[in-house]
Amino acid sequence: MAIENNSTVAVVMGSDSDMAIMKACIVQLQEFGIEPTVRILSAHRTPKAAADFAQAASGNGIKVIIAAAGMAAHLAGALAARTILPVIGVPMISGSGLEGIDALLSTIQMPPGVPVATVAIGRAGAKNAAILAVEILALSEKSLGQKLTEFRAALEKKVIEKNSVDK
Repeated sequence: MAIENNSTVAVVMGSDSDMAIMKACIVQLQEFGIEPTVRILSAHRTPKAAADFAQAASGNGIKVIIAAAGMAAHLAGALAARTILPVIGVPMISGSGLEGIDALLSTIQMPPGVPVATVAIGRAGAKNAAILAVEILALSEKSLGQKLTEFRAALEKKVIEKNSVDK
């Protein structure tokens, strides 16, 4: 399964229904100049394709994998078991009635030796997964470090501006 655009970040979702939330991750990456490889792969419905993707990712230029899934949420762990690349898990709210807590626990509770960095549930987590991926890449790409510095400065400026507005 070749990567088509020399992307360094893969965004993998267990279902196309996750795209509405994970669009925030994709857009955040694009704002840093990263065009991610995006795939729908299921740890349960397409286990071989998911395993093949993870095993080939490094050889295809991927440096970080972001994996989103709800309910049992084994996608991030299944991918992490097949690669030595950093995997960031995004727990999703699903129809389980548990508001994503089930996905959070399944994503964060990995056995020793197979870590998954886990962010918040849903849209905030999707955005933070993108930023965490950029932070990882910035360790070896100075231009991304500069973009992160500018991003943080812009966040600070927005907060300060909100405090200075006369109400």
